[in-house]
Amino acid sequence: MGFVVVALAVGVVLAACVRACHGMTDSQDTSVLRALMDQWHNAPPTWGQSDDPCGDSPWEGVTCDNNKVISIKLSTMGIKGILAADIGQLSDLQSLDLSFNKDLSGVLTPNIGNLKQLTTLILAGCSFHGTIPDELGSLPKLSYMALNSNQFSGKIPASLGNLSSLYWFDIADNQMSGPLPISTSGGMGLDKLLKTKHFHFNKNQLSGPIPDALFSPEMTLIHLLLDGNKFTGSIPDSLGLVSTLEVVRLDRNSLSGPVPSNLKNLTKVNELNLANNQLTGTLPDLTGMDALNYVDLSNNTFDPSPCPAWFWRLPQLSALIIQAGRLYGTVSPRLFSDAQLNQLILDGNALNGTLDMGRSISSELSLVSLKDNEFSSFIVTSSYNGTLALAGNPVCEQARLPNTAAYCNLTQRAAAAPYSTSLVKCFSGPCPAGQSLSPQSCACAFPYQGVMYFRAPFFRDVGNGTAFQALESMLWTKLALTPGSVFLQDPLFDSDSYMEVQVKLFPSGGSAYFNRSEVMRIGFDLSNQTFKPPKEFGPYYFIASPYPFPGRRRRARA
Repeated sequence: MGFVVVALAVGVVLAACVRACHGMTDSQDTSVLRALMDQWHNAPPTWGQSDDPCGDSPWEGVTCDNNKVISIKLSTMGIKGILAADIGQLSDLQSLDLSFNKDLSGVLTPNIGNLKQLTTLILAGCSFHGTIPDELGSLPKLSYMALNSNQFSGKIPASLGNLSSLYWFDIADNQMSGPLPISTSGGMGLDKLLKTKHFHFNKNQLSGPIPDALFSPEMTLIHLLLDGNKFTGSIPDSLGLVSTLEVVRLDRNSLSGPVPSNLKNLTKVNELNLANNQLTGTLPDLTGMDALNYVDLSNNTFDPSPCPAWFWRLPQLSALIIQAGRLYGTVSPRLFSDAQLNQLILDGNALNGTLDMGRSISSELSLVSLKDNEFSSFIVTSSYNGTLALAGNPVCEQARLPNTAAYCNLTQRAAAAPYSTSLVKCFSGPCPAGQSLSPQSCACAFPYQGVMYFRAPFFRDVGNGTAFQALESMLWTKLALTPGSVFLQDPLFDSDSYMEVQVKLFPSGGSAYFNRSEVMRIGFDLSNQTFKPPKEFGPYYFIASPYPFPGRRRRARA
């Protein structure tokens, strides 16, 4: 009898140990998760079905360590509601990803500043509004912050200069206003973010000058995206000190004055876009910027100048765009023999004489647009198979010249159609509503889909099969999908000069649906930039469409 009692006692102790070691989530953390759920429609079905979020019946998207919640990843779950202030009580939380829940709204609670262990904050593609709380600047371990594609407004808090570990800083596509904060005596500012590699502030209403004190040689920035704002004043000389830069987009502002001559010191820059400002002085000399793939200096008020020699001396240049740049004189045939040049767009200048493309036209050249210039004649060999656009030149008024009509139409078809993943091996009929044909299985399924926005691609050829096939391959490899299960279509350049690509990712094994865990994982890998595209696509962001999970949705508690 005594043996039985002892055995029972040992069993109780072991059961308690197993429960303590493997599971019972901290009671306060459980209460916080329930408070979040109470404010949400469409929480995952497993939420609330057990009293132990990290126990034997875990709540989807929640990860614990030592019975404390350390991660919440709920990308693309269709959540509606607000983020409860209780979130600030998750004292061990390291990662919070609520991306692509477009009906998740409200203000961002200042209590987020209590999450001292937080390293990753991803709210991209939601509908948060109001100001970014100053308290975000009190997160000492925060390294990744993506608040893009919401409705945030107000000024950038100077306190964010305290984020000494910050690597990724994305507040693009909001309604932020006011100046860029820099440190003053005893204060904080963005100039203190020496470890930050990404300043993505584009598509806001930020204003005032770009401070000279913002930049320094100690910075490690690689992407500076300030396009689509209301900045005024001159481009600061200090920008030329940030030798690590690879992408510089200052287009679509109201910047004035000359371009600093030391900008040519940025020899790692792949894309330079200064278009649609009020810049003056001489056309910038980009000699020595040998990494440049993409240059756009359009629609400024530079001094009139002939085409400079750097046009054909940049060895990697694939796209040169200077519309309304006050260029005059003839165009050297050497420009058309540049081995890498794919698109040349010099519309609306005063280029004149005879357009002679020479006898060694590059096989890569697909578009030459010289509309609204002053060319009186042209010479082009039959070896050129790309698009030549000359509408608005005097030569187009001379109808008797042979072959003129082919180049003088106001609208011309592109040399190549936009890329689309081939479905040639599939002979199936149309799919039911909401489903699409998988290029891998040729079966109908519900894809995880959305749009990839490439903010600074190094090329403009949307028919470039080699580039897009490399993107397909990298997507299915890095996202752990079945080879061939990626469908791309309709790449285009939008009015912001971003390349948009429609993406569909298909489930494997003949399944019609992804499960929720797979959707959360894929959403996180895309929102957290775990997935990196081929380098020539440049920086990107992804916005997912709602996923049509089967079955009923859970609603918030009354």
